[in-house]
Amino acid sequence: MTSRETGALHELMTPEKNVKRIMRTGTIWFAAAVASVALFLGPLLASGWRPAQLGGLDEAIWWVGALMVAGSLGLIGWSGCPILEVDVPTADRNKTRTMQLGTALFIIGGVLTVFAVLVGPAA
Repeated sequence: MTSRETGALHELMTPEKNVKRIMRTGTIWFAAAVASVALFLGPLLASGWRPAQLGGLDEAIWWVGALMVAGSLGLIGWSGCPILEVDVPTADRNKTRTMQLGTALFIIGGVLTVFAVLVGPAA
């Protein structure tokens, strides 16, 4: 009988192993997310571009995306923090959910901000 048939967790997905994995890889994901934001936003701002140049709906889309990305960085950073605020099963649930939500917000927010920049006026 397999773990799928019994409803049991696979050994790799036990709360202890999952929390350790998230805390270990969360730091890497956080650094990669921060670096990608810096690589996109740094040259853009250095060129003199500002969100106000978009105007109207494009600027609103950019700010919504930027706030989503900022929130995602907080969620990903918290997920990778090597501190357990409560017991392991609860930390497993919390860190898994915040990592998933942070990743989703990072992708969606990133798409919105890049989209707003691309449809905006050319410099």
